[in-house]
Amino acid sequence: MEPRVHNTLMKRKEEFIPREAGSIYMYVCGPTVYNYIHIGNARCYVAFDAIYRYLKYRGYKVTYVRNLTDIDDKIINRAREEKTTSENIAEKYTRAFWEDMKRLGVEKPQVEPKATEVIPEMIQMIEVLVDKGYAYEVDGDVFFEVTKFPGYGKLSGRTLEEMRAGERVEVDERKRHPMDFALWKKAKPEEPKWPSPWGEGRPGWHIECSAMSLKFLGMGFDIHGGGQDLIFPHHENEIAQSEAYAGSEPFVRYWLHNGFVNVRGEKMAKSVGNVILVKDLFDKYNPNVLRNALRILFLSTHYRSPIDFSEDSLTEAIEALGRLETAFLNLEHILETTTTATTDSAEEGALSEALLTIRKRFEESMDDDFNTASALGATFEFARKINISLDRGLKRELVLKEAKTVLGELTDVLGIKLGLTASPEIFLLPEQLKRLSEGLSSLLTGFSVPIGKGTLPMENISAMVEALLIFRGNLRRERRWREADRIRVALSALGVEVDDVDTPKGHRWRLGLQAFAIRGNIG
Repeated sequence: MEPRVHNTLMKRKEEFIPREAGSIYMYVCGPTVYNYIHIGNARCYVAFDAIYRYLKYRGYKVTYVRNLTDIDDKIINRAREEKTTSENIAEKYTRAFWEDMKRLGVEKPQVEPKATEVIPEMIQMIEVLVDKGYAYEVDGDVFFEVTKFPGYGKLSGRTLEEMRAGERVEVDERKRHPMDFALWKKAKPEEPKWPSPWGEGRPGWHIECSAMSLKFLGMGFDIHGGGQDLIFPHHENEIAQSEAYAGSEPFVRYWLHNGFVNVRGEKMAKSVGNVILVKDLFDKYNPNVLRNALRILFLSTHYRSPIDFSEDSLTEAIEALGRLETAFLNLEHILETTTTATTDSAEEGALSEALLTIRKRFEESMDDDFNTASALGATFEFARKINISLDRGLKRELVLKEAKTVLGELTDVLGIKLGLTASPEIFLLPEQLKRLSEGLSSLLTGFSVPIGKGTLPMENISAMVEALLIFRGNLRRERRWREADRIRVALSALGVEVDDVDTPKGHRWRLGLQAFAIRGNIG
């Protein structure tokens, strides 16, 4: 059974039938590299990364292209502000973009072309459009004439009259129609420029994506993705110029667009002052935790729906990550320490049944327009069943190994990498870490716990908890129950939940909700 996707062009869900059986050709609009990316940009790249990962999981051979717009008005203006060249600006923010993608766990596309590398193809496209009568030249500028393309507006659902009514820019009197858009721009002093049949200049933004996608994927490729803000005019213009150039349709078989990110209930905007850069978040929080938590936050809502970003939503995502990590690390712990195959047959049966259904539920969710929210919900339910089975004594190696494999595979499809570290403190935000560190340090001093030479670093939560639990274990062996209980109660007040089970790897404990009581400030 093929997946079903919501095609923006057709305004409905459709069965997904690739151009070539077993292969998928996919293009996602990349950044204009003039600034650091914000969480709205990140949501787009994470959403399509999950789609890319899932298509590969389903066995498709995927050719994924994501471009870099390295010549644009915004880049030129930023170069003036920073008193440098457009090339330097593009290089600086391209490197920054790649770093943010790495931090977010976004896989590299097979092809990542820069607009400046495809200038000859753009010029050739524009020449054909002029020859066919779809474009015209005025004083070194070349415009696409929208009235010559009958299908203009079919993606956005707008008519030319509605577009004109919504105009907010000053009309260029040289245009034959106010909605005509630039394919080639005449060079201005001290701007990057290339030779062309119309004189020196540079390409318009829209022709860049058409040229790059057609060069690497060909006409009629399968998926074109991007944010909803690109539907008009960018993607609308891409369709018009590409189909006019090729003389055929469709330019793209399925158009997919992700929803916006609001911040604390408000639209994210510079004028509001609530734009949150990805790099600033990674400067504040543990990178392994933030990577997974952001992906959980973004993927817990269907990609086409808006999401709200706040301190609470980020903390909830971190807590959710903790539940997945607990199941994964508990499985690792049992598999590494169990020496017997004895088991409760009822519990083995319950987990075996969950193993039979989890892949089906996950795949059905993702096949339904890449519903990551439903897939993630099924994964959390599977993790809950794992923990229940372990708590009830399940130790059957074969079924536990399979559970660990499946949990790891499904979370990896969503780009959530479990088991990066077994240190529970990675799940804490800075304010939470400070509070817990100070509390544990106070307990070490108050109970006169010996910790050997020197002092333990405040950030090493695990070491401080282990020192307290070793001391508590000695008290219990000496039958000093009241003192031992006082330590357990004090730890519980800080959010450290203790199991009275000693293992070859030490004491079993976890961070409870109380440890997450302080919310971090995300700006």
